[in-house]
Amino acid sequence: MKMLLLRSLVLTLAALIFFAKTGLPEENNGFWPLSGEFSAEGTYVGEGDVERGGKHVNDFDEIDSNIRLVLTPRIKLGILRLGAEWQRFSFGLPEGAALPNTLQSFSTIIGLDAQLSDSILVRAEAQPGVYNSGLGHLFWDNFNMPFLVGGTYIYSPNLQLVLGVSVNVEQKYPVIPAAGFRWKIAPQWLLDAVLPTPRLQYEMTRAVSLYAGATVRDATFRVDDEFGDSHGIPRLNHAVITYSEVRIGAGFDWKISPIVTFTGEVGYQPYRQFDFYRADVRYHQDGGAPYGTISLHGAF
Repeated sequence: MKMLLLRSLVLTLAALIFFAKTGLPEENNGFWPLSGEFSAEGTYVGEGDVERGGKHVNDFDEIDSNIRLVLTPRIKLGILRLGAEWQRFSFGLPEGAALPNTLQSFSTIIGLDAQLSDSILVRAEAQPGVYNSGLGHLFWDNFNMPFLVGGTYIYSPNLQLVLGVSVNVEQKYPVIPAAGFRWKIAPQWLLDAVLPTPRLQYEMTRAVSLYAGATVRDATFRVDDEFGDSHGIPRLNHAVITYSEVRIGAGFDWKISPIVTFTGEVGYQPYRQFDFYRADVRYHQDGGAPYGTISLHGAF
């Protein structure tokens, strides 16, 4: 587990050095024919515990990785969103724990941003892909296509209201509505109260901002066909599992080039749940854990 963490950090730092050196000023970037956005993130969560019916799974850590690339060509209807995403949760579980050591997804991104009026922007985005519990289980019966539809109403330059709905037929609650707002309280202060990463941000300089906030994650996967038999719970064979977590922390954004921002964050994870809801098997948080995150993100 520690070697995997080391490799993840090395890859992220290598990417940081590459983008920092090759990032071009916006005015000299016209040779590149496509626009887009990207992110690469790695998180380490320290040892925590979960519990089910008096049975405890203690002292396991977690490594999360996420890479996302979206191209955004402009068409007559608006801006297309075409790309791909890889997400992986790796858990250092003790032997015999009836939980998957890995949850991961490989998905495409297909969406559209459109402007309905001067004040109303809308986005529709789907992520068809394979959502499973390991590299050896990339089968089409693990296919899913969660999607979202949302809109932003620009009330004023300092206040925008956001409303949306996410749909995932594999989740316990397939349709989940959400609402939020972005409010520029003062020239250097921004309150971004929009899931999944609500935060209060302070702009120290044009290149560096500080923030405090939360991260809410909720994703659904399928375990392999023999998972239940190998753990003494046959009804978990090829079962759907929803992994949820909440993190609370503080960090900084550093704009190291016109197209690349580096983010560092530390905090505490007070909530985590593994829910095989169709099989009525649920492990909930029994002890929180500290975490640290580094990421690169930006647009070109």
